[in-house]
Amino acid sequence: MSRLTDLLRAASQLDPKLAKDLEEEIVPLQKRLPFGLNFERHAPEAVELPGHKIRKMSKVRVLPPRGVAQRGDHRIWTVDAIGGETADISTPKGSEVETSSVPLDDLVLVAEFRDRIYPGLRPDGTVERGGSKPFHTVINGENFHVLEQLTFTHEKSVDVIYIDPPYNSGARDWKYNNDYVANDDLYRHSKWLAFMERRLKLAKRLLKPHDSVLIVTIDEKEYLRLGLLLEQTFPEAEIQMVSSQINPAASARPGSFGRVDEYIYFVRLGSAVASRVLLSREWVSSKGRTHTGVPRWDMLRRSGGGARRQDSPGGFYPIYVNPSGPSISHVGDPLPAGISDVPSIEGTVPVLPIRKDGSEGRWMWSKSEFERRQAQGRVRISGNQKRGFVVSILKDGEYAKIMNGEYTSSGRGPDGSMLFEKDETDLVRAIPGTQWRIASHDATQYGSRLLRDSFLPGREFPFPKSLYAVEDTLRFFVADKPNAIILDFFSGSGTTAHAVMRLNKQDGGRRQCISVTNNEVSADEQTQLRRQGLRPGDPEWEKLGICDYVTKPRIRAAITGKTPDGEPVKGDYKFVDEFPMSDGFEENAAFFTLTYESKWLVGVDRSFAAIAPMLWLRAGAVGTRIDSIEGGWAIADSYGILRDLDDSAAFIEAIRAADSIRIVYIVTDDEGRYQQVADEIRGLETVRLYEDYLRNCEMTGDF
Repeated sequence: MSRLTDLLRAASQLDPKLAKDLEEEIVPLQKRLPFGLNFERHAPEAVELPGHKIRKMSKVRVLPPRGVAQRGDHRIWTVDAIGGETADISTPKGSEVETSSVPLDDLVLVAEFRDRIYPGLRPDGTVERGGSKPFHTVINGENFHVLEQLTFTHEKSVDVIYIDPPYNSGARDWKYNNDYVANDDLYRHSKWLAFMERRLKLAKRLLKPHDSVLIVTIDEKEYLRLGLLLEQTFPEAEIQMVSSQINPAASARPGSFGRVDEYIYFVRLGSAVASRVLLSREWVSSKGRTHTGVPRWDMLRRSGGGARRQDSPGGFYPIYVNPSGPSISHVGDPLPAGISDVPSIEGTVPVLPIRKDGSEGRWMWSKSEFERRQAQGRVRISGNQKRGFVVSILKDGEYAKIMNGEYTSSGRGPDGSMLFEKDETDLVRAIPGTQWRIASHDATQYGSRLLRDSFLPGREFPFPKSLYAVEDTLRFFVADKPNAIILDFFSGSGTTAHAVMRLNKQDGGRRQCISVTNNEVSADEQTQLRRQGLRPGDPEWEKLGICDYVTKPRIRAAITGKTPDGEPVKGDYKFVDEFPMSDGFEENAAFFTLTYESKWLVGVDRSFAAIAPMLWLRAGAVGTRIDSIEGGWAIADSYGILRDLDDSAAFIEAIRAADSIRIVYIVTDDEGRYQQVADEIRGLETVRLYEDYLRNCEMTGDF
């Protein structure tokens, strides 16, 4: 492109307008990626929001008449005026403007994703059995907009994001721009990529950059494109893909191999690593020496690269073995270069690092390291004088397992080495390979049937994940994080939250899960409901949506141990820990619906009820929530709100007396007075309302 720049500079001297026109055409070409993933990023995306309030200047669509199954007018109109139960609307039509007057009941609010929104939350109830533990939260809303909302409450705060996005099968399984994407849509893959990229960019803002992981499950239809998209969106991350068997019976594909697995991408940011956790032996290979139930001893003589004597002259020294033990009698000094004759010591056999081909090798440890680690019991002598003696060692990794209690020494041998009794347990502590064939990950047995037969009898949900598969996947990254925050913004039936509760019970953790889903009704059910004269927003329609019909009832049932009909949940949990499902969990959960607020009403402190749950979420979703304020200020378990700065002295005194306050919200449009209060409570996070909230909305609206 540098040559083009020179030519443009020359052309500008001859014909400035021509040069400007050429530059406008060339700049987009410069922004294209010569390698990697290219797709139509700017395909419009919008979502209908039934049940949300319509105001003047709102964008809306006109719903089809009741009883009609076909889609209605797909154009977007603007509300010019509202009078009683009727709205005047308009939309461009060529160079003119078409106008109409329609009943408000026939309109549905529309949000285009290039529009700025001002989100709020409407509480929809709680279930509380966890005492002082943080609340899991379920948010019913368009996940792109909820992610925008979470940038105010959880930016750079999330430890793990686990998502199971639409697989783009073409079978009416997901919508783009409020319409199902068909298998023959020429822009099918591009729409999916644009859909995913918008959400991943917001998700990236939520993850802790220094230590977090994004986990994405996908099947063969989009895994290649997803891999490239993840590399482009997270260039700084370590990315690995696992193949996981989820259907041992195989899903028949005519003329093709039966499908039994799906893929899991792990995108690790900062210092995030998979932890070694206790696993059943089906996770690990029976081949080799890695998982035998006792620490692994390796040869002291180095193998592979850099194993020659000249590669490390200080590693060529004699080890004198007393054959009667055998045991180590003495360790000699490194031999000078060119010298191979070993001084003899009566009653001992010198051992040198001689390789199988007879050439001179070297020991892995220097003499001083060897003697120090020998004293720790990390050196073992085997063999005999006839066959030769072998010097074995416990490397740092194996020794660390002993130090952290994974293996317990049962004494010392004649050579001073640590002895261990073989662990015959069915569990091993390990990090598995990239091929997972685990019986408990069967999505039919421990996903669909678990949901239908135990927690939500008679209710169907397409393709839920195995509860134990999600639990195991998360365990590698939250085992050492008992207070982790886990987000799932394609939460579907709520499996991720259920899995987090299981993990908490196993180790007493206080992890919390944020589940985001919409209240979409399946394509087949929509057709039936429309023929009955129902439309989105009607109570009879909404009660069958994913969030209200599946997600929230499942999480309630998991915590209380009772089905939506009040019956005890049937069956027992299996694997890792086994107990009756009817026992439930000692956990808390709060349910919300995303709302769309007026910027003006927020700015003049007339939308506090909608903003209040967000303040509680940002403070950790723990303890009581301040939903209204009597007087000039209020304090809850983890945060305080100062609404009237004339009461700041009493408020500051109360804040100082409270031990568990994490954050303070100060409502003022006066920057100077805000700073005065903030200076009085240094050491606590302070947020200026509603300036910080509105500024965050302006930033996220640029997507």
